[in-house]
Amino acid sequence: MDARLIEFIRALRASGLRVSLAESQDAGEALEAVGVAQRERFRAALRSTLVKEARDQPVFDYFFPLFFGSGQPLMSDIPADMTEEQRDVLREALMSLAGDAAALRDLLRQLLEGQRFSESQLQQLGEQSSLAEGESLTQRRWYERRMRRAAGLTELEQLIQELLQMLEAMGMGEEARRQLHEMLQQNVGALNEQLSQHVGSNLAQQMAARGPERPGDLQEVPFNRLRHSEVEALREELQRLAARLRTRAALRQQQYRAGNPDPRRTLRASLRNGGLPLEIRHRQRRRKPALLLLCDLSTSMRHCAGFLLMLVYQLQDQVTRTSSFIFIDDLVEISDHFASREPRDALLRVMRENPPGHYNTDLGRSLTTLCERHADCIDPRTTLIILGDGRNNFNDPRLDLAQHLQRRSHRLFWFNPEPDNTWGSGDSDMTEYARHADGVYPVRTLRELAGAVEEILAAR
Repeated sequence: MDARLIEFIRALRASGLRVSLAESQDAGEALEAVGVAQRERFRAALRSTLVKEARDQPVFDYFFPLFFGSGQPLMSDIPADMTEEQRDVLREALMSLAGDAAALRDLLRQLLEGQRFSESQLQQLGEQSSLAEGESLTQRRWYERRMRRAAGLTELEQLIQELLQMLEAMGMGEEARRQLHEMLQQNVGALNEQLSQHVGSNLAQQMAARGPERPGDLQEVPFNRLRHSEVEALREELQRLAARLRTRAALRQQQYRAGNPDPRRTLRASLRNGGLPLEIRHRQRRRKPALLLLCDLSTSMRHCAGFLLMLVYQLQDQVTRTSSFIFIDDLVEISDHFASREPRDALLRVMRENPPGHYNTDLGRSLTTLCERHADCIDPRTTLIILGDGRNNFNDPRLDLAQHLQRRSHRLFWFNPEPDNTWGSGDSDMTEYARHADGVYPVRTLRELAGAVEEILAAR
């Protein structure tokens, strides 16, 4: 228990909570006094010794079940509640299930008998899902989906329906089938909860093992590892960064003003005839770009999307216009929010009106909406920036629309915070999307994000 408590405290510190050595000792002494038999007393003892401020309570509540269990729902041994006749019919139906889904049939039997995943099964599923490579709890839902697919839970519903249809054909009554279906769904929920607990616990332990160390410069901290306090500090840093970018952009605009001689172009042109006669060349006029932003606002991308929107809208004097959209499961236009408010206030409203939820990212559907309802926002002068990780939850990526948008716009760029060695893994369509882009920029940190924006604004 002492080792588990130390890991728990390290995870709290890594997430931004201030826990001193004295408070850690107080927590250990409190546990010695109350014991571990009564879960609520155990929880209250830790909370009273480790949590000092009300705003830290949600962090404690999130991590506690990851290290000390969540009181997961029990599973039912379904055949034990059946009559002998019903058990015979069920056994015969299971033997008759056709197809090459032997692993799924084994999972269905495990489900019927109310058996949880064993520790070895969880370890195997974790290895198949590359869980050990997880870096942050923001990736929890993604790894949960990968483990559910690896276990076969995403395909199990169809097999359950086949089983129920077969039982109906074999004469099992409607009420018995309804009860069977309900108990199966309860057991499925329990297995999903077990996988979720396993993923969260492993990511939290990996987070605790890394510790709270941070680079000296917050601009170098990956977005998915930012703490709440660091997000606020980085927003202030972003304002100073935007001011520097604006100054450099204004200087470039001045240099490209028509009529100014360009020494390098002049010398290069004169090389054709040995330097005589000297042909004076002038700097090319630079046009400010028109931007269209398409930002993934799902849980793992929210910080990155927020910083991109704030940065671009603080550089509005360097573009002719900006149209902005966010998406999770579908496209939402947010341009009006930024037209009538300060960037920070507009962003807070966008985040409040579009919270993360149970819905899954669907860029393909969002591209469809963009082309059908907002095609007038895109023309040959538009630079389209898509911020996202290219993960579609196995929905149709609509690569044809990505290709169409690249051809219709002046340029199409991707900003992606995921390293390229993860492209194409799991539900990632990024490898295919990259083929229909004029460039892909890594944007894991604010420094990389600002560099990508500056490079696009600096281009002629």
